[in-house]
Amino acid sequence: MTAGPLVVLVGPMGSGKSTVGALLAERLGAPYRDTDADIVAAEGREISDIFVEDGEEHFRALERAAVATAVAEHEGVLALGGGAILDDGTRGLLAGLPVAYLSMDVEEAVRRVGLNTARPLLAVNPRRQWRELMDARRHLYTEVARVVVSTDDRTPEEVADAVLSALDLKKDA
Repeated sequence: MTAGPLVVLVGPMGSGKSTVGALLAERLGAPYRDTDADIVAAEGREISDIFVEDGEEHFRALERAAVATAVAEHEGVLALGGGAILDDGTRGLLAGLPVAYLSMDVEEAVRRVGLNTARPLLAVNPRRQWRELMDARRHLYTEVARVVVSTDDRTPEEVADAVLSALDLKKDA
């Protein structure tokens, strides 16, 4: 049995989980894994295509399985998709793990990703939908997180430093 991930990153789309996760992995000398990338590789198609062709419920089932596998197998830095925390079982798997919630406000989301239609849950009125998603998810991110790190007005390097510090993890020189 493995010890589990060194760090698990959760947060909304565009919060920098992938970028910060890769930086953390490099600094910790550990492998990096992204459950969204696992799903894309396994399915051979983009997440937006899975949503359109098979629906959100099917995607969430794929996501649940991908997270369970990654938590069981991966000992490095793990980034989860923005909605992974919606599942009770997934939140249970994260209990006791070093989870960092990368938070951001809507203006930061607009600046980073433009809230474009490539995001299936933000296709119509993206600002309002992003706010509604966050109203529904913020407490779940907070529930699973050991630490909350704001990404607003910070570079990925600054966010990675803040995560390392907040989780009291040493970084490579």
